[in-house]
Parts: sequence; C-alpha cells; structure tokens
Amino acid sequence: MIVTTTHQLEGKKIEQYLGIVVGEAVMGANIFKDIFASIRDIVGGRSGAYEDELTKARKIGFQELEQEALSIGANAIVGVDIDYEVVGKGGSMLMVSISGTAIRYVDK
Repeated sequence: MIVTTTHQLEGKKIEQYLGIVVGEAVMGANIFKDIFASIRDIVGGRSGAYEDELTKARKIGFQELEQEALSIGANAIVGVDIDYEVVGKGGSMLMVSISGTAIRYVDK
C-alpha cells in the first residue's frame, strides 16, 4: 500500500476517494522511564525510553491506518498527517494520531 503526505500519486490516476482513515495509539510511560527522562532533562541528552515509546506508537498508528484503508478497499492513502500529543494526568501518556484520505488508484 502506498502511504504518502502528498495529495497526488505521480504516474497514477486517483479513481475513487473512499474517505478519511485514522490510526491512533496511546502509550503509557511508566515511573522508571519518567525518572530517567527527568535525569536526562537535567543533564541533557536524548531520552531513549521516550523515543522508543514514540516509535512504537507511530508504528501502531500506521498499522491501524493501513488496516482501516484496506478494509474499505483502498490501495493507497494520500494527504497523511501525523500528530503527537501528551495526554493523561500529568502528561503521563503519549498519543500519536495519523490521518489521511483512503483512495483507489490505477496506473495512467
């Protein structure tokens, strides 16, 4: 499946727009990750624990996005937008929301 942030596919003709599809993932950060992230904030550097959680959440979001598109007969998703948010009490959860337009295309 082609997934792109562009609104067209080079060399392809969009045959049908099937609607907006969404993939979301909310990941909790446990207390140990929070402690190590706080230390990183003080001394500087990257927080590998949070980066890993963001990577997992993004992969899950894309999987859900593609599954939803496949379920309605799409063979591509265009206009993809990715949003990251911190949610939950005290910002304890990481959320990734990915949306786009499911389409069916044919070669020109």
